[in-house]
Amino acid sequence: MAICNLWSVVRVPFPYTDRPVRQHRPALVVAANGLQSAHALVWVLMITSVENRGWPEDVVISNYERAGLPVASLVRCAKVATIDAQDTQPIGTLPNADRIKVARHVRRLLSTILA
Repeated sequence: MAICNLWSVVRVPFPYTDRPVRQHRPALVVAANGLQSAHALVWVLMITSVENRGWPEDVVISNYERAGLPVASLVRCAKVATIDAQDTQPIGTLPNADRIKVARHVRRLLSTILA
């Protein structure tokens, strides 16, 4: 099983709701550690091209090459998925400055549902 670390950019099979296929795409690991060791799962946020229509919680990745991405991309903080840790393939890491922005958005989004 692949070991995922917080803030790793990974390649994962994303399921789609409107078609019976899975497409491998990049994602950002935002929960691993205990979740991975107890359940072999990780929580990830979708990563997509900056060419796509922006959402308010998106964070542009400041160094997409360091993140292991071929094109300018962003983290879509509002799109969370639970993935089997064994299905992840590490490709890079999110720059430190971007981590702060992502964490701020995720905390705010979670506080609206956990309040």
